[in-house]
Amino acid sequence: MAAHVWPLYGLRVTTPRLELRLPDLETLAELAGVAADGVHDGASMPFTVPWTDASPEERGRGTFQHVLRTVAEWSPRAWTLSLAVRCEGKVVGRQDLTASDFAVTREAETGSWLGLAHHGRGIGTEMRAAVLHLAFGGLGARWVMSAAMTDNPASLGVSRKLGYREDGVTVAAVRGEARTLRRLRLGREDWEAHRAVRVDVEGLEPCRELFGV
Repeated sequence: MAAHVWPLYGLRVTTPRLELRLPDLETLAELAGVAADGVHDGASMPFTVPWTDASPEERGRGTFQHVLRTVAEWSPRAWTLSLAVRCEGKVVGRQDLTASDFAVTREAETGSWLGLAHHGRGIGTEMRAAVLHLAFGGLGARWVMSAAMTDNPASLGVSRKLGYREDGVTVAAVRGEARTLRRLRLGREDWEAHRAVRVDVEGLEPCRELFGV
């Protein structure tokens, strides 16, 4: 893709095992395939928007459209950076960083999913650590938020490992039922104290105006 037109295509975040990039069309097709193959046990629903309650074809197509939509709707006042995650060369999931009025609030929020075949390998922790480094070290965030269902110990465990503190609860209607989510908040000092993964960021400078910084 033409990074000189849309500099975010030149942004690259890496850890010892992972590479996170805004996907070009070929990579986006791979990401759609991972979503189609399954993201979680069908007996549970870890997302407030139950986008995985669909056929494999619809999940893949929805993933493809979602990422393109984040590019089309981007503005410095409201943006979602939706990065494809590669582990040792293979697309395994998606890591998002979202913010509104970031230039003023210096707050962002993370969200992610990982292909079911890649669970249990520590990838979720490493890809979150990567995007946190981008937020705090690259963009100067003061706070990064997350949230997870109270019955989602894997996601909550990742947050605690990375230094997040509990920030109350909220209730969402999911599949027609009330579900409780635990809110989590990470400040710069706690991020610094819990950094355990080496992260490198390339191609950020041409993107700063797009982030509103």
